[in-house]
Amino acid sequence: MIPEIYVWTILFFPVVSFLVIGLIIRPFFNGYARFAGYVTIFAIGLAFILSIWTLGSVIGEGGKLSFPPKPWLTIDDFDLRLGLMVDSLTAVMLVIVTGVSLLIQIYSQGYMAKDPSYARYFAFMSLFTASMVGLVMASNIIQLYVFWELVGLSSYLLIGFWYHRPSAAAAAKKAFLVTRLGDFGFLLAILYIFFNGLPLDIDGIHQAVRAGVLGGLGLTWLAVGIF
Repeated sequence: MIPEIYVWTILFFPVVSFLVIGLIIRPFFNGYARFAGYVTIFAIGLAFILSIWTLGSVIGEGGKLSFPPKPWLTIDDFDLRLGLMVDSLTAVMLVIVTGVSLLIQIYSQGYMAKDPSYARYFAFMSLFTASMVGLVMASNIIQLYVFWELVGLSSYLLIGFWYHRPSAAAAAKKAFLVTRLGDFGFLLAILYIFFNGLPLDIDGIHQAVRAGVLGGLGLTWLAVGIF
């Protein structure tokens, strides 16, 4: 079975790629912007390999890997823990996200070769990939919301990448405003769950739905936010 630290590394690799490009290559070595593509491909390629290992481990363990969540924030009776949810759906999505992203990065080396914002593009793509990986592995709804917002931010940055074009800038603003409406519904669902004393972890929410504890209003807001 794959160790937990390696599953976390699937998320950390694209995060590190984003930081290296954004904080080192673009501001100090923009003349060597080509390395931004190599860093991104290397990081996401490793994440893809680890995703395949994760999928194999999930299959070998009967459909789910159990990793205990780590305490992060405790206030009175409120206890927020960060962790990983790695079931069969998560494992498949990890392979899809990292695999498709890897192919896109390889293709983009040629497509973006003469673009003056070459390094910025790969930084945004690293952030987008990290956000998607974090989204599918989130073990509680707070983590899910954070990475959901990061996916929205990454989409906005990529849609408006050529911001000097009026059509691209307008499309980015439109996408940003539309997704904010759904995000508001998602936030209402989180508040509903919290103030009704329901569990914040994904497994607990599934159990609450099956038991009929999570009311129709909360489910409606959750559906509006996600879809």
